Amino acid sequence: MSTMPGMPGMTQELPPWTVGRVLAFHPTVNLPFLIGCLLLLGLYLTGVVRLRRRGDQWPMGRTVAWVLGVLTIALVTCTGLDQYGMQMLSAHMLQHMVLSMFSPIIMLMGAPITLALRALPASGRGRRGPRDLLVSLLHSRYVKVVSHPAFTLPLFIASLYGLYFTPLFDFLMRTTLGHELMMVHFLGVGLLFFWPIMGVDPGPHRPGHLMRMLELFIGMPFHAFFGIAIMMSSGLMVTTFAHPAASLGVDPLSDQHMAGGLAWAFSEIPTFIVLIALTFQWAKSEERLSRRKDRTADRDGDKELNDYNAYLANLQRRSGVQQQS
Repeated sequence: MSTMPGMPGMTQELPPWTVGRVLAFHPTVNLPFLIGCLLLLGLYLTGVVRLRRRGDQWPMGRTVAWVLGVLTIALVTCTGLDQYGMQMLSAHMLQHMVLSMFSPIIMLMGAPITLALRALPASGRGRRGPRDLLVSLLHSRYVKVVSHPAFTLPLFIASLYGLYFTPLFDFLMRTTLGHELMMVHFLGVGLLFFWPIMGVDPGPHRPGHLMRMLELFIGMPFHAFFGIAIMMSSGLMVTTFAHPAASLGVDPLSDQHMAGGLAWAFSEIPTFIVLIALTFQWAKSEERLSRRKDRTADRDGDKELNDYNAYLANLQRRSGVQQQS
């Protein structure tokens, strides 16, 4: 029999997994995550409203991206899926993958840091307000370290292998608090990993588009291999889900293989989404650079091109003089 989350000794019989039961709003909703999602939505929309009242524009696409990102968090933490995540590895893995590989990408497209920098009021002389604290944090040594690929990539990999392939997972899954801490950790790791890669918000590390793609491709093979290792395992890797409730009607080893398939699939889908986003960003960057060069040429009469042509003509004259001599 399975133990009810946070209530040792009490059993919780769940019916077999169906889409309707998983997506249904559960009576024992995860209150901390529900409050957190409402705060994330409220703070972001407050910033958008403040900009609009000030006469500034904010792209609707960014607002939609943020709302969708927060809704994906609520979808895997505030519905029946959260209950199944305490009793089935496949359900838990789906939560993990969404929170670490899907929600962060969509949320970062909403540019929350940029919105905060624009919406927060500037402080008076000699005072430090929320905006000043945010700017100081972005330029702090701590953020430079935790947002550097040398930190985010090992953390991203360790969150997979160091958790599921060690006794740490079973230890955390003993209580609801441990399960919730894992969910918060997955979301935080995903945000840190994709923040410099997406490059929408300002940050200490802003490599070129090719380097961002390289960072993405370095991490994804580790993720894919993790999923394949679980899919091909012949024994149970964690003991938490070794004895699922009979009402679920699942075989723990088959469920583990399904969890591995989910992990493998999520190494492909987010990569595709990020590559599309980076391609559009790259194209827009080149377009802005071209317009800037055109404006500069209009102001100075195409001085840069004339200087380059004069340089080539000078080289040709020197070559002719050397040949005559």
